[in-house]
Amino acid sequence: MSAGRTPPPARAEYIHFHTIPTRWMDNDVYGHVNNVVYYSYFDTAINRYLIDFGGLDFRTGSVVGIAVETGCRFHRSFAYPDTIEADVAVGHLGTSSVRYEVGLFAPGEDAARADGSFVHVFVDRESMRPTAIEPKMRTALEHLRREQA
Repeated sequence: MSAGRTPPPARAEYIHFHTIPTRWMDNDVYGHVNNVVYYSYFDTAINRYLIDFGGLDFRTGSVVGIAVETGCRFHRSFAYPDTIEADVAVGHLGTSSVRYEVGLFAPGEDAARADGSFVHVFVDRESMRPTAIEPKMRTALEHLRREQA
């Protein structure tokens, strides 16, 4: 690790985790999971949580979360057939937006192999204008806030 670079976050910094298997197609010609695939792991873990605990109806719901910003830092590679534990917390919760913090871990490891953030703005599906986070969703997101951990 270079001087001045923040070390990888520890598993204890997160609230909820979702297990994701890597797929054969996730590997690139260099023999590890390609960098763009990490964003799909973030998206999968977050949206699975929103569906399971926040009541997200991505097919017909009147409110949906639109990704407006993402970022990722890579510390150590994954490669198929690794299993990933995507740990999620909420770093900021606003009126219509939320910033998730995500760490990707190998089972049994305490330091994230990758970490990043993902910002959703909740919008009315028809108008695509920001709208207040619905009560059930807000309750689920409050549960992930780091300040309460």
